[in-house]
Amino acid sequence: MDIIVAPLAALLQLCYGFINNYALAIIAFTLLTKIILFPVGLWVQKNAISMLRITPKLNSLKIKYYGDKDTIAEETQRLYKKEHYHPLASTVPMIIQLVMLIGVIGAVKSVMGEVDTPLNLIPSQAGGLSVLMPFAAGLAALALGLSQNKLNPLQREQGSSEQWMTNGISIFISLFLGFFVSLGVGIYWIFSNLFSILQQLVLNLVLDPKKRVDYAELERSKKELEAMGGLSKGVSPEDKKREKADYKRFFSVANKHLVFYSEKSGFYKYFKDVIEFLLKRSNVIIHYVTNDPKDMIFKLAESEPRIKPYYIGPTRLITLMMKMDADVVVMTCPDLDNFHYKRSYVRKDIEYIYMFHYPLSTHMVLNTGALDHYDTVFCVGEFQFDEIRAAEKLYSLPEKKLIAAGYGQLEQLYESYLALEKPQREKPKVLIAPSWQPDNILDSCLDKIISELYGKGFQLVIRPHPEYVKRFGPRMDAIVARYSDKVGDDLSFELDFSGNSSIFDSDVLITDWSGTAYEFSFVTLKPAVFVDTKPKINNPRYTELGIEPLEFSLRDRVGIRVDPAAMDGLSERIALLLQRADQYSDKILEIREKYVSNFGRSGEVGGRYILSAIREKQNKKEK
Repeated sequence: MDIIVAPLAALLQLCYGFINNYALAIIAFTLLTKIILFPVGLWVQKNAISMLRITPKLNSLKIKYYGDKDTIAEETQRLYKKEHYHPLASTVPMIIQLVMLIGVIGAVKSVMGEVDTPLNLIPSQAGGLSVLMPFAAGLAALALGLSQNKLNPLQREQGSSEQWMTNGISIFISLFLGFFVSLGVGIYWIFSNLFSILQQLVLNLVLDPKKRVDYAELERSKKELEAMGGLSKGVSPEDKKREKADYKRFFSVANKHLVFYSEKSGFYKYFKDVIEFLLKRSNVIIHYVTNDPKDMIFKLAESEPRIKPYYIGPTRLITLMMKMDADVVVMTCPDLDNFHYKRSYVRKDIEYIYMFHYPLSTHMVLNTGALDHYDTVFCVGEFQFDEIRAAEKLYSLPEKKLIAAGYGQLEQLYESYLALEKPQREKPKVLIAPSWQPDNILDSCLDKIISELYGKGFQLVIRPHPEYVKRFGPRMDAIVARYSDKVGDDLSFELDFSGNSSIFDSDVLITDWSGTAYEFSFVTLKPAVFVDTKPKINNPRYTELGIEPLEFSLRDRVGIRVDPAAMDGLSERIALLLQRADQYSDKILEIREKYVSNFGRSGEVGGRYILSAIREKQNKKEK
């Protein structure tokens, strides 16, 4: 310790020689040590800024490999190496503080000798002030902690609980030192904390984090990670217990042939036709994994013993997917292997099949590469063949099996529509059913639409997207209140989403980019009005394929397009649509036959393919 104590003692002795007052000498000594060690502080500040700059990338890794701790650790180390970040740098200030404290204890004793007693620094000048030393040390630590919460680049990004944990430890250590070290050391510790506040201010001037860190990107990545971490929030203890039992039961079954994964209860409708075919025409056992503890599949399984349902929450599902062991897995969830849901780590020959839950194009609405890791795609129609093959060729991807399976949800809606009692109305019903994306009809041009149509001989019904009501409840309440004086026979709001019969008994539908419009037109053969608000584009590279998405090309063919800034004459245009209803009926039927394959047979086509895939797997095992 002499190597540390000797130079510190010499510096303290020098300060005392100039000032001739022990207390002031220690304060001057503390300031000089901060100045001498300023380059170290500068290095730590630079390292902290580097950490903040790579944090969005780290958060992306944690999202992409969520639940896979080993891969996250490996990828994190690669990123640190690539960005030249030193993860141990954050411990440097603590190490320096400890070394300095040990050295100062020896230096004070060496220079001040017996004058510096635990209870009286300088009897003739200080009296019994040493009794207040622990509290002064604690207050200094509190002041440093509060300032670091605002000034320190890394500590500022911590959550309040983490900040207070850090500050609590520092305050406890300071109180402890105040009680048990000499008064001279206590003065050093107090002013070291206070000068650290000044040092951080200077560091922020020399290396300003605001000029070197993209805080908007940092905040966005933090929110995404928080959302991922909150996947299992709100789950009751009973459901957690049930989930644990179902997870164990799922892996207790060996040689599973077929697994369906559903995000929530409402997704069963996309599998319904295929599952019903399999139940009627085969003896295959259907293992059905769902994130929803109230999924309708549990009720169905009570009367169908070949359906084996499992409730697995989103977080535990990550591990389940990694350990998946089955011949065929069917999903409607895109981005397999791109984010937290991975292909199996234990079995490489599983055939993953993707089923669509909308009847449109693949390359604008889905994220870039959303289907890249599926083996087989049940396409709505052959137009999706062209899109997927073009993407495979452009990006040098292996070819997937493409099956023209059609769209079972459309067939179910069509059957329900045929059975629907058609109401007799004096006024045609115009349904306003927007999406919930930014700049949707409700947020951008609803007032113009109402002013054009209200009192013009139409029955207007406003049916917001369920997600809009869920996310923006107060905003929806304000919209309803704004039109409360008009609500009656000519205007109403539909906020009960338990059924969709009201959609299909409409005469015309007005939307922006909601896929409901195509389901409405393909089922009823009636036209729609498309308001050209800003489209939602999840894949900014979709133009590279050179194929126009159906989301654009069909808007003029199954109805009319309207500029949200030019609503004049909308009532006349809708009246003209109604007059030409028969012409549109023939045109829309022709479009449906062209773009939707095997209408009325989607369950059979999909079911037969799945059975053939299972047989192929079994034959390979036998060989």
